[in-house]
Amino acid sequence: MERIIEEIREDLGRRIAVAADRLADRTLAEEPGYAGQFGRAELRERIHRTLERAVAALVGGERGLPPDPADVREAGAEGADAAERGLPLESLLRGYRRAGRLLWQTLTEAVAAHDRAALPRLLPGAAALWEAVDRMSDAACEAYGRAEAGRADRDRERRAALLDALLDGTATAAGVADAAVRLGLPERGRFAVLAFGPGGAPTAAGAASGGGPRVWWRMRADGESGLVELGALPLESVRDLLAPAGARAGVSPVVESPAELAGARRLAALALRTAPAAGGPGAALLDERLPAALVAGDAELAGRLRRVVLGPVLALAPEDRRVLLTTLGTWLACQGSTTYAAQRLYCHRNTVSNRLRRLERLTGRSLADPAQVVELALAHAAVLQHTALPHHTGVR
Repeated sequence: MERIIEEIREDLGRRIAVAADRLADRTLAEEPGYAGQFGRAELRERIHRTLERAVAALVGGERGLPPDPADVREAGAEGADAAERGLPLESLLRGYRRAGRLLWQTLTEAVAAHDRAALPRLLPGAAALWEAVDRMSDAACEAYGRAEAGRADRDRERRAALLDALLDGTATAAGVADAAVRLGLPERGRFAVLAFGPGGAPTAAGAASGGGPRVWWRMRADGESGLVELGALPLESVRDLLAPAGARAGVSPVVESPAELAGARRLAALALRTAPAAGGPGAALLDERLPAALVAGDAELAGRLRRVVLGPVLALAPEDRRVLLTTLGTWLACQGSTTYAAQRLYCHRNTVSNRLRRLERLTGRSLADPAQVVELALAHAAVLQHTALPHHTGVR
């Protein structure tokens, strides 16, 4: 077969040039990805080199020579380049298969034109030809995978940097605007930020699906965040987003522009500090927990509030302290209804009343005075945050 190819080399070269033109035209017509990334001349030259490498590998294989490392490297370079350009791997591999079929057709036509009787001597070369094409395809595929992984890493790094520019508050106005554009955020919209506690797993919550909000996750050493584009969805929809992950999170109020996202992130982190301990509701919306957030915003002031308002209660024996604080918290949650608080605590309403009167005596605050109820409610929130006391423990 080597002798046949040598005899028709000049004619084969011309035919390969024509075949490269045909395959370039077909590829540009049938593979939109190539049409967007390659000019015809560049693509035609690549195809021409692939066909020539396959012929050289065919001849070398018949001589018993190992594959030329330069051919493998070039195929690998083509695979890596395709990944960097964002071409689908399926399109790349289809190109190699088409090149193999077209080269075999070109070879048989060239041999038939030279000496039709020599065609049977060409048949053993079919396996060698496809082995050469497969070898180039494998090299391209492996390089494509490595390049795509590297490209994905770089994309993640770029996206992380863009999210940091929006969420950290250190970027200029121009930097914020540029980051928003690159992430595909509108200039005006409805956005919120999620802040996750230890063990938060935003990736487990998944990306937006079927009508859900769009989310960009950001994971780093000092915490995990999620930038949510709500669109027309209510803010409460983030609870559905987080439910599959069972994540404990704080949720900022809605903001209307990317420039406000840094402030939203700070508020989300504050909301997170008010979120119940593990086992409670997953997402703490800041606007639903403003009193607790007010306390959480200043640890020193919260400590002072605990001592001044509830100091005598905190000085009681642990069981007495637990009973009074739980009763106060339940009464507040029941909107000041002794009857409902008793039902929730599984005790008589007179028992609740007696505990509340004792609490009033100890604290010097009256539950009939709205201003003093506010003090007690804030002090109670400060105790919950300090001790992680459950809201309702079912004491009798």
